[in-house]
Amino acid sequence: MQEGSKKAIVAAFTANLGISIAKFVGFILTQSAGLLAESVHSLADTSNQALLLFGSKRAKKEANSLHPFGYGRERYFWSFVVALVLFSMGGLFALYEGIHKISDPHETDNLAIAIGILVAAILLESYSLSTAVKEAQRIKPKSQSWLKFIKSAKQPELPVVLLEDVGAEIGLLLAL
Repeated sequence: MQEGSKKAIVAAFTANLGISIAKFVGFILTQSAGLLAESVHSLADTSNQALLLFGSKRAKKEANSLHPFGYGRERYFWSFVVALVLFSMGGLFALYEGIHKISDPHETDNLAIAIGILVAAILLESYSLSTAVKEAQRIKPKSQSWLKFIKSAKQPELPVVLLEDVGAEIGLLLAL
């Protein structure tokens, strides 16, 4: 894994863990279903970063008799697992909570707390996204579009972080 990818993953892990904790505290204080769903989504993102780091570390293992060409392809397997976790754990829980709250609505208390936490989450996620963009700009040819960079990246970790952060920013803005 390139050093920039690791830096972006660690920044995303730290930001998502902080965001998840803040949103869960906000849920306890406000009983906001949106904050609970966002907390679980941020926890899924945190888990994703841990899986990316794990896969990157495994990919560096030396070749042996069982894997004569090494373990380099494991990074792709773990990136695939990240996609599955993101959509299943985060997306399905958000869908479940949304359906539950539509069928049994509850007035949100302390709306200012909920909005404050969402704004803080947007700022933390922006830090993670800006770190990923800076690291990607170091390795992306200037003439290459962002879409082509994401599609053609040899190492999947940085594009995964970029796409995850963009998706999180969109979700946070919609929740706000």
